[in-house]
Amino acid sequence: MIECKNLTKIYNNGEMKTYALRDVSFSIKKGEFVSIIGPSGSGKSTLMHILGALDSPTSGEYFLDGKEVSKLDDDELSDLRRNKIGFIFQSFNLLPRTTVLRNVILPLLYSDLSNTEREKRARECLKYAGMEEKLFKNLSNQLSGGQMQRVAIARSLINNPSIILADEPTGNLDTKTSHLVMDALQELNQKGHTIILITHEMDVADYANRIIHIRDGMIEKDEIKHITYNMKHETK
Repeated sequence: MIECKNLTKIYNNGEMKTYALRDVSFSIKKGEFVSIIGPSGSGKSTLMHILGALDSPTSGEYFLDGKEVSKLDDDELSDLRRNKIGFIFQSFNLLPRTTVLRNVILPLLYSDLSNTEREKRARECLKYAGMEEKLFKNLSNQLSGGQMQRVAIARSLINNPSIILADEPTGNLDTKTSHLVMDALQELNQKGHTIILITHEMDVADYANRIIHIRDGMIEKDEIKHITYNMKHETK
């Protein structure tokens, strides 16, 4: 599904060059749950932006479903982000004085679907992400952090994307709520979704079947796990 070949990203500040990524290569198969972990400044956020087609590498190639992303024009990139990738962010990125249902429907506003079909799909995604129906009409700023992140997960599913890209999805949550959100992502993966998780926390990364360690813009270790460690028992 994903193939990265010799990705390098250089930021220029006058005569100074900063290497965010150095010759990074890896591939991700459909249905994998992959964590990309590294400390602040390691290059993981830059890599996330490239994987999400939000930025392009200085050199190297990034293929998604066989297409080289850097050769797509702006319209094609927008279509790719809208149809292939679901984003989940640390800050949730929900509209605060808008209902849960409306927040999830937003990515469908420019689709050809009827209002009835949009709402039906949003309700299905919310239930799929573990949200209670009684909360669908609540404003997003009336929810807990864990509930807001579940709404964000539902929104990421609304266009049935090939990949769910989660950027520090537990960064603003307490430990117990973090485990519940990670359980939800793990369940989505077990139902066939490809998950790519960006994190700096090892206990969060451990939910994945594979962990890519990145430091100083380079892959330090690519570890495939035989058993996924699940922390559900710690949240009870």
